[in-house]
Amino acid sequence: MLGAWLLDLLGGPLRAEPVATFKPRGRDHSTMPASRSIVCADAAEAGRDHAGAKPVRMLAVDAEQGQRLDNFLLGRLKGVPRSRVYRMVRRGEVRVNGARARPSARLARGDQVRVPPLRDGMAGEAEALAPAALFESLLDNAVYRDRDLLVLDKPSGVAAHGGSGVSFGVVETLRQFDPGVGYALAHRLDRDTSGCLAVARNRKALLALNAQFRHGRVGKRYDLLVAGRWPRRLRRIDEPLERFVLGNGERRVRVSSKGDAARTDFSILGRFEDFTWLAAHPKTGRTHQIRVHAAAAGHPILGDDKYAPRQARRTRLMLHASRLSLTLNGRAMRFSAPLPAEFRRALPED
Repeated sequence: MLGAWLLDLLGGPLRAEPVATFKPRGRDHSTMPASRSIVCADAAEAGRDHAGAKPVRMLAVDAEQGQRLDNFLLGRLKGVPRSRVYRMVRRGEVRVNGARARPSARLARGDQVRVPPLRDGMAGEAEALAPAALFESLLDNAVYRDRDLLVLDKPSGVAAHGGSGVSFGVVETLRQFDPGVGYALAHRLDRDTSGCLAVARNRKALLALNAQFRHGRVGKRYDLLVAGRWPRRLRRIDEPLERFVLGNGERRVRVSSKGDAARTDFSILGRFEDFTWLAAHPKTGRTHQIRVHAAAAGHPILGDDKYAPRQARRTRLMLHASRLSLTLNGRAMRFSAPLPAEFRRALPED
């Protein structure tokens, strides 16, 4: 069990970490300093009104008649994470005609669906920020930009792309507000993972980057905080991973002999009373790879609402893509995104 000590630390003093800066050479290149990261947290407790919260909403069912409750909510509450939607239903925060209902309940025309207050900034970053504000924030948090490549310090809570109940993500926002550029994701980060995200600005760059990611020629380091004391001898997890779908439609990943080969190398950066600070170097790029490998080792990532036991869900997902190295146009390039404030607050002072 995680003790109160860790919770106290989450409001403690900051400890800065030096970050290497990539300095490009040649014309038509510029660097953009990373600024503060945007934080998102879970919604407020059920049945209470809070300062800054949106009021309780009553949603009337019309054209959605016959639809499942969960699909109705995902369609109406754009930007709210799927996990948050299912949690609201499970806790009874959502009511249909005044009564609790299961996610699979079918709705009829005229039904009244009660939705609890969602505090600004606590229902997922995509809901908290208007598209224009998100665009400005992404550029403010950019690590590097030239005519071929944009590297962002993506905030936790912002999806890399739209889908699964998210109306827009990083790439859709960039395309909307900078339509003259052919933005395309070179790779993906989970919605709740922060850090270095490479976005190609034209097709030529995209093809070059995709080939490097596909053949494992991109260097990646993630910083993460996991529950418990990670064994010193556990430096590599080489377990195949298989994707599957839960009964409620959520996609998950598990260790399985039927899955695809996956390898993650780990090193210990700090071991504390209730948690361990690790660096992870994924050698393959499977969905949720680091999260599932850490959980399979018995040390889930703190804040992981998919693969962590309930006691580990205390904060945002403590997984950050801190470093990225690649080659473009014959130039070796290395990028760093500083640890978010939530990480620094969790680490004890020397």
